[in-house]
Amino acid sequence: MKTLLPISQQSLVQWVSQATGISTLGVKVRLRGNDLHILCEGIECPKRWQTLSDLLHALQHTDLDALTKTEQNSIYQVFVYGRKKGEKKPQWCHQVFLNQLERHLQQVDQALLADAEKSSQTGGALILSNESLARQGNPDAIARYLSETLSSLGIGVEVKVKKQEVDLENPTNQNRLLIYCQSSYTPDPSLIAEPIAQKLRNLKLSGYQDAVIATTIFGETGFDWVLRVDLTPAEVMLKEWARWGDVQAIARLLNERLSEFKVKVGATLKESTLHVFCSPAVASRTTAQAPDQTLCIEAILPQLQALAPQGILAATIYGHKTADEQPAWIDWQSLPATEHPALAASALELTSAGDEPAIIFLLERLLNPNLDVRLKTGGTRVLLLRKGDLLHLMCEAPVCPARKRVASKVTQFVNQLKIPGIAGVRVYGRRAGNKEPFWHYGVDFVERQRLVPEAIPQFAATAAYVGELLTSEASEPVLRPDLTTQEVQSIFAEVARDWGARVRRWLLATQLFVETDEPQEQSADEKGWRVAFVWGMLGFLLTLQSDWVLGYIVSRYIPPAPKVVSVPLTSSSAYDSTEELERTAFFTNTSSEKSPASGKNVFNTSGFTHNIDNLKPRQRATATAILLAARSQLPSFNARQLDEQLALYKQRLAKNGKPPDVLIIGSSRALRGVDPSALSKALATQGYPNLDVFNFGINGATAQVVNFILRRVLKPSELPKLIIWADGARAFNNGREDVTFKAIATSPGYQQALQKAPANKDSDNVVSTTAPTNEESNLKTETNKDNNYQTLDRWLNQALAAVSTTYPQRDNLKKLLTQKLNSLPLIGDRSKGVSTKVSATVTEQDYFDQAVDFDGFLPISIRFNPATYYQKHPKVNGNYDNDYKSFQLGGEQDAALQEVLQFAEFRKITLVFVNMPLSGEYLDSARRKYEQDFQQYMLNLAQNSNLIYRDLSLIWPKTNDYFSDPSHLNRYGAEEISRKLAIDPMIPWSAK
Repeated sequence: MKTLLPISQQSLVQWVSQATGISTLGVKVRLRGNDLHILCEGIECPKRWQTLSDLLHALQHTDLDALTKTEQNSIYQVFVYGRKKGEKKPQWCHQVFLNQLERHLQQVDQALLADAEKSSQTGGALILSNESLARQGNPDAIARYLSETLSSLGIGVEVKVKKQEVDLENPTNQNRLLIYCQSSYTPDPSLIAEPIAQKLRNLKLSGYQDAVIATTIFGETGFDWVLRVDLTPAEVMLKEWARWGDVQAIARLLNERLSEFKVKVGATLKESTLHVFCSPAVASRTTAQAPDQTLCIEAILPQLQALAPQGILAATIYGHKTADEQPAWIDWQSLPATEHPALAASALELTSAGDEPAIIFLLERLLNPNLDVRLKTGGTRVLLLRKGDLLHLMCEAPVCPARKRVASKVTQFVNQLKIPGIAGVRVYGRRAGNKEPFWHYGVDFVERQRLVPEAIPQFAATAAYVGELLTSEASEPVLRPDLTTQEVQSIFAEVARDWGARVRRWLLATQLFVETDEPQEQSADEKGWRVAFVWGMLGFLLTLQSDWVLGYIVSRYIPPAPKVVSVPLTSSSAYDSTEELERTAFFTNTSSEKSPASGKNVFNTSGFTHNIDNLKPRQRATATAILLAARSQLPSFNARQLDEQLALYKQRLAKNGKPPDVLIIGSSRALRGVDPSALSKALATQGYPNLDVFNFGINGATAQVVNFILRRVLKPSELPKLIIWADGARAFNNGREDVTFKAIATSPGYQQALQKAPANKDSDNVVSTTAPTNEESNLKTETNKDNNYQTLDRWLNQALAAVSTTYPQRDNLKKLLTQKLNSLPLIGDRSKGVSTKVSATVTEQDYFDQAVDFDGFLPISIRFNPATYYQKHPKVNGNYDNDYKSFQLGGEQDAALQEVLQFAEFRKITLVFVNMPLSGEYLDSARRKYEQDFQQYMLNLAQNSNLIYRDLSLIWPKTNDYFSDPSHLNRYGAEEISRKLAIDPMIPWSAK
């Protein structure tokens, strides 16, 4: 069967066929990264040198990049193969560097004139390797050099050079390599990071401080990951460690210095004396002679004097024969540490005084035991920050250091150093080039009282910006530094008085107002009704005129709103419309965050990429839920969250065509406390794969609310066979006012549910025959009374809307006035000044109330810290907690629970109640008593019904990190609870 090649490859095939005279059926091409592979085959294998000659002459007049279209990577080299048809392996292969076509032509011409085998050996010397060209620092040559490795993986390379600001201390290394890698997939950084680092460092480039590698996928502008490679020369790295007295680094430098004299050097350190052993590099046991003493001392001593190693006072140099044990000669020399006291202390001694550079050296030496690996890849570097009594250490390398290998080793070493004033250490790991850590680990050496929650320091992307490790705390805005508080107050008082005088003069000029101290000619009785009538008419005329003027303004400056067509969610197109709503919500929320126009403009002034937000671990469904609820034909329940959760649930039903396998229901403790995604993954490990779980938690839901949702709102066909009811004692307290259920009971959705339930053909006998409770009857009576007032209010609104030109567009008018008001200089400046505090409050509220995911779960990342929590929230004793007010387990809440049990038993639904965890801070003596009563109540109920009761309320009395507040779990606690539920042997997951 014939397969059509892409257009770009069709052009290449035709070009190769025309250049070589080989039929297009005998030509195959493939692009991999920056390499072009050309296979030529025929009945007889094409002649190597003649084929190459034809191709090289054609390449001189052809732009391959134009043939492969602009979306492909630039081509740096071409591999040409020749084989006979029917064979699997080519008979010959030739590599062509496009930047050396003239040299290749010389080689081919020599081969055509002489014997092919002989000329291939002589002609090969004409071609320079990409490595030799790349060592000169040319970006194109470096790209070709890297493509030798990356093109085999399908990764294209492009290299650019960025000039850095002049550094007076290090004026030589002022350039940075920017390496862009493009492929059709995301390469694993752990597989290619170290090979790329080794190849770059092997070039020994001069004038470059580092290289930044960024990978992207074809057609995308954002980068998948970024890597920084330290291009500090190996010799400079060795000198850095040698100055700290590292014996291995000193020996390596001395060996390089004496290698030209064929002398091998070994070194060891005893106390503060360095012992250097010199012996012949290559010698036989019989003819070996000790190295020349004068030569060795003249080569070694200046090197040691220039290094001035820390903590080494003297050096003893020995000359050895290979076969002799005793040295042939010995020489002793003092070093600069004897004259300079600052150099006398060793690095280990300096750490006891808290010297940070010494600590960094020892830690880097600890994490880089193999010196060769460090010189090849750059090794693991350490950034240090001391904050209070904590030592923060960031460990970075081309491949993120493994936590198991680094964390415990670093913490134990720092503990042994006994650094004064350090009570704990925090260790972080990341890939070089990233700003955020991949993992963190902490140990406290002494008992510490944490008054404020710890924040992860924002380490800079490179060691050159260590001063930017922590962001400064936000301070209050200052108007002018030279003004005192009293002066500012006096200025505002003068402005206020001036404005008051201007307003007073303007009111008097209208002649509608007079001074209060002017004599009145008429008494109040004579003119009272006249004044009232005049002012009433003036007010009416002013209102009417203002309404017309505002109506004209609104109609002129604000276009009419488009009509909204309600789309029923029960139709077959419901899911398609939902997808459209999700896309609309996405573009609405992200319109202010535009991606770079080109992938090559993302490097900022510091040389690193701008902040490119990674995909969030959960997609927020709030915007979609709001739109679905607004377009739903179902009436509202006077509870926004119930409307939105129901809309999401209906969307799930329309998408899957069946109810979920597991439904989680309850109050906010269920909404935040059970993670459907984590539960589904944990169940998959237990042999229950691909289970669909949905969280239908509602803030403030009681037993009455749960009963109403299961029996009245959802149809029996929309319910799963397993329901997890996650809640606690306060949801069953009949002594407190059930605000949530009362709000629902006064809604139009509640009225419709009561009307439809008896006539529902799918409803069971329990639903249809159960009489409404006393509470429901009372609520109906109150609702009827309220409806009279609502009818009158609607009539007045309709009458006003018929006369007014502004009333129908009141929302647009409000928006216009808000925009104009914010555009005023004074208002705009003040709004900017206070926007931080206001937005923080709104963001926190929205975070708690709206940010559910598409599984209905509300993930909260806040960790409960009593020391800071009670600074913002009052600490309420259980005796005064409204949730436990007049605590009693019975009445309407108990009746609702009994109805749920009967309904579940009739419908053969497995009902599991989980008593959710509470923190030790929350469970005081009063609440503990109430919780004990509730546990006994649930145990008795479970013994006399099909209810499965699981008590998890006391599993984490001291683990505050799993809570977002004293009585609610955060996302980490929800994940742990989900795992515990998945392995609970009492829950029959097979019943789903």
